[in-house]
Amino acid sequence: MKTADFDFELPADLIAQVPLPERSASRLLSVDSNKGEFSHLTFRDLPQLLTSDDLLVFNNTRVLAARLYAQKQTGGRVEILIERLLADGTALAHIRASKSPREGALLLITADPESDVSDLTVRVTGRQGALFSLAPEAGTLEEMMRRFGHMPLPPYIERDDTLADRDRYQTLYGRREGAVAAPTAGLHFDQTLLDQLDLAGIAKTEVTLHVGAGTFQPVRVDNITDHTMHSEYIEVDRACCEAVEACRERGGRVVAVGTTAVRSLESAAVQGDEGSSLAPYSGDTDIFLYPSCRFRVVDAMVTNFHLPESTLIMLVSAFAGVDTIRRAYRAAIDNRYRFFSYGDAMFLTKERVV
Repeated sequence: MKTADFDFELPADLIAQVPLPERSASRLLSVDSNKGEFSHLTFRDLPQLLTSDDLLVFNNTRVLAARLYAQKQTGGRVEILIERLLADGTALAHIRASKSPREGALLLITADPESDVSDLTVRVTGRQGALFSLAPEAGTLEEMMRRFGHMPLPPYIERDDTLADRDRYQTLYGRREGAVAAPTAGLHFDQTLLDQLDLAGIAKTEVTLHVGAGTFQPVRVDNITDHTMHSEYIEVDRACCEAVEACRERGGRVVAVGTTAVRSLESAAVQGDEGSSLAPYSGDTDIFLYPSCRFRVVDAMVTNFHLPESTLIMLVSAFAGVDTIRRAYRAAIDNRYRFFSYGDAMFLTKERVV
């Protein structure tokens, strides 16, 4: 298929710039992929779409305050977006500057683009493709983000981050720091809704996928099969595998909360032989799920609306059917749903392949 097959026109005023006052007040478009039926609900209605046999799979990653501002020793201003923290205390990062810093350059951390330099510094130690290797010279990267880090809001949110974003651009259950973008389907869950799911006896389990900035990168090839995916770190542990197996035994559905949970489960599944059960896995994944791909674990998903021509709209099209997603997005636009990270959500069932 062509990348252009996944394009659509979206009025700019439907791109949510701020979250709603209440997380679960978002709208929820329920899509039965096999009957072709849509239901317009609120996110608080999610328990009605589930049974006590189902299993919800959450991504427990937590977003870093990964955007830092800095100044070169020559005075030039720099914006740093941490992509991945490494075990040795260094990091891989995207850097925006009028001129890319050279290896060995010292970057002086500031509170914002116009502030004076602080007592914290990092040195550019090399490059890995588009990413720069950074090593702290004074202080640690964790201290830099704690003192001066900004929440890395997506590029389509056209405003500066605020203190409120430190809470609202996180899920309530995120506990493993490492993402530079939120697993946005989880942003709709407030404590009241989580408690209701518990009272309904709906089982939960967790995976980890540290979302990278590559999630916002456009597909720049005409044929989607020529696209090279970015890598992200995932963990699917034994407890998650056992929860999925128990769900299968009782006849329930595995319901992934977000495309990150989908990618984690399906990545772990393809590590084994065809037909094998889900097995624990930790490491990088560059799985690309597009129409004609098989989903081995996930039966239904909760997801936000995704960018045109993105790998994520290709994923949901593979899952629910290309025509179904096209019609669902048209219905969402016609009914003025809010789009993208701070927008509304969908509940999708997997299309049966005959």
